[in-house]
Amino acid sequence: MMELVQQLIAGAGVDQQQAEGGAGLLFGLVKEQLSSGDFAKVAEAVPGVESLIGAAPSGGGGLGGLLGGVASALGGKELGNLASLAGGFSQLGLDAGMIGKFVPIVLGFLQNQGGDGLAALVGKVLQGD
Repeated sequence: MMELVQQLIAGAGVDQQQAEGGAGLLFGLVKEQLSSGDFAKVAEAVPGVESLIGAAPSGGGGLGGLLGGVASALGGKELGNLASLAGGFSQLGLDAGMIGKFVPIVLGFLQNQGGDGLAALVGKVLQGD
């Protein structure tokens, strides 16, 4: 987990709290979207993922989550999923554009930890593939 946080600090130019919170928001979305069996694979590859999710700002959904749900229902899956994170990133002092910097770092980390299959599984949630 700390390895991922360090990669986010270096790669996205954020501080530790922002790295942990942003990763937590992404993994929270992944946990919400994947089956419990699939998320168990993520948790196995990323020890401490639950504490990252716990570091995410609470209430990151709200209106953004509602708008994300609407966008998702209209077929904009990627927009829907990631739009729901904008509020949480804002609470961390980060603009929504930072989500685009976090996603490839997180996916690269997952690929290193759990292989292409795990990265592809999570990529479906975070990239709308």
